[in-house]
Amino acid sequence: MSRDIVLRAQDLSRQVSSPEGTLTIVRNVTLAIERRETVAIVGPSGAGKSTLLALLAGLDVPTSGSVWLAGTEISCLDEDGRAALRAAHVGFVFQSFHLVPSLTALENVMLPLELARRADARAQARATLQQAGLGARAHHYPHQLSGGEQQRVALARAVVGRPAVVFADEPTGNLDAATGERIAQLLFDLNSGASTTLVLVTHDRALAARCGRVLTMDGGALA
Repeated sequence: MSRDIVLRAQDLSRQVSSPEGTLTIVRNVTLAIERRETVAIVGPSGAGKSTLLALLAGLDVPTSGSVWLAGTEISCLDEDGRAALRAAHVGFVFQSFHLVPSLTALENVMLPLELARRADARAQARATLQQAGLGARAHHYPHQLSGGEQQRVALARAVVGRPAVVFADEPTGNLDAATGERIAQLLFDLNSGASTTLVLVTHDRALAARCGRVLTMDGGALA
């Protein structure tokens, strides 16, 4: 695999059983994404976008086909192996923030660095929170922050370890238009500063248009 390709999928499919029989959620997807690319995955609800994202990130396993992330074939790893690879190479941003409620903003951002046993976890997390405009809110808990502030903490946590790929699933979906626009700008600013590849799923065509490449899914396949 080329050293410039950080993420690759080959003939990727995901099927699930249902009362109506076998459903194919993702169908024969092949793609390659280069380092530092920004890629949006768009399409109607039920097209398989979030499932594809989960497969690419190693959160789910394909029924058939292969995924390579940062030079390793993740589709043949066990759950512990995939978790270790995600910890080393992946950052996540979700629609519903997924912050740990018992940790402060600073502690939430420190979390991936502490799991990686980084000695500079606190200093690096504080600097990244500052870049996200939340230096003054470092010791607030998630319930003390607005939705936009919580998503800024989530963005800081996603990029703090300078992962190979940041996966974002509807990162502005729970926010009003003005807050969503500020979060989108911050997402691209932080991603660029960390020299990270960005793969995002969105219904927001304006957000998708800010990416260098837009992939359209329909019926589980890339159109």
